[in-house]
Amino acid sequence: MVRRQNDPDSPRFTSLIVLSVGLISCALVYTFLSVILRPIQSSLDPDFGSLSSVDDDSGQCCQGIDNLELWGTAVKWGSDFKFNTSKQCCQACKAMCTGSDGPCLCDTWVFCGNKNACGSKFGECWLKKQKDTLTPDRQEAGKTVLWTSGIIFGKGEGIIGLETKYGTLHIKLFPECAPHSVAYILELLSLRHCAGCQFHRAEGRGQSWDQEGNHIENAPLGPPFALIQGILEAQGTAFKKIPIEVCPSIRRGSVAWVGSGPEFFISLANHPEWKNSYTVFGSVLPEDMKIAEKIAQLPTKLDVWNNINVSVLEKSVPFMFRRIKTSHGDLSTEEVKSE
Repeated sequence: MVRRQNDPDSPRFTSLIVLSVGLISCALVYTFLSVILRPIQSSLDPDFGSLSSVDDDSGQCCQGIDNLELWGTAVKWGSDFKFNTSKQCCQACKAMCTGSDGPCLCDTWVFCGNKNACGSKFGECWLKKQKDTLTPDRQEAGKTVLWTSGIIFGKGEGIIGLETKYGTLHIKLFPECAPHSVAYILELLSLRHCAGCQFHRAEGRGQSWDQEGNHIENAPLGPPFALIQGILEAQGTAFKKIPIEVCPSIRRGSVAWVGSGPEFFISLANHPEWKNSYTVFGSVLPEDMKIAEKIAQLPTKLDVWNNINVSVLEKSVPFMFRRIKTSHGDLSTEEVKSE
């Protein structure tokens, strides 16, 4: 994870004392979180059963990627189906994905939202269906592309596996909340390897959080900080920083970046005290949290990051990506190797 020590913290209007205090408080929170989740340098690093989405306490989870046109079989023709905003188009697709017994009728939306550039196509909302939602059909991308596109995963869809020697962590991805993050994860999946991907830090819940991740009254908030941390970057591939996307409260099972990646963490507890500081791009299925807990109990050694005690694994835990094949929302999964 990338620390941004030089981010400007001074307020625009220094004469406004209240605003200054507020900004300083935010800066202190950010600095503290950056410290406790500061990445370590890895020798392998070259330079959430029924979850359908994140708990969107910000109301922002209907996002897409600009300058991208996804292909697919049309289920609604955009020439006859128009909206004013991409969010409305996204919501129209999500409205066709409310069933609990199978894939969505719509899993892709494509919107033309630049009034000047789109001309007569302005407002067109194309709703489409992919043959394979984990490998969406990409038509065009680049600054000259007029379209904004997004993906929707239904129940039992959009689940990947991080296979470790201690078991496979099944993760439900949230493309409508973090489309850029999910696009990167799908790129990694298509590589059929993730050499260098590993967990290198592990801290249990200690005496501060119960088994459901709830904070115990009057207990300290760490250390330990109830998380396992690692890196999602394959050797031999150039990593492009992920933009900050929707940042809800961190809950038990949340999978999130710190900053712009490629460092990430899986939370073992609910962390409302961290405010809305991290992009959440998925969640571990509840039944697999026992695997994350097992990793958190492995032998560690003490390290100190900017005067904060952290626990680093004595032996890092590598993992491999798995493509998860499901049938009609059944979360008893069949693993398909992606090596």
